[in-house]
Amino acid sequence: MFNKDLLIQCNKPKFKGQHKKPAPPPTIVNKEEEYEVEEIKKYRKQDREIQYLMHWKSYRNKYN
Repeated sequence: MFNKDLLIQCNKPKFKGQHKKPAPPPTIVNKEEEYEVEEIKKYRKQDREIQYLMHWKSYRNKYN
C-alpha cells in the first residue's frame, strides 16, 4: 500500500540533453527476442560458470 498524498508530479526535461531515446526493440527470430552484442566489457568466474558484462549494440551503457 502507498499513500497517494505523498506523490509529487514529475517535471518534464527542460534541456535538449535531458531527453533520452528509449531502448530499441529486440529483433524477433523464431518467436524469441534476439539481441546483438557489440562488445564484451569484462568477464569473471563465479563458482563453476563464467559471467560476462556485455555492451549491447544500439543500447546505452545502463543496459550493460
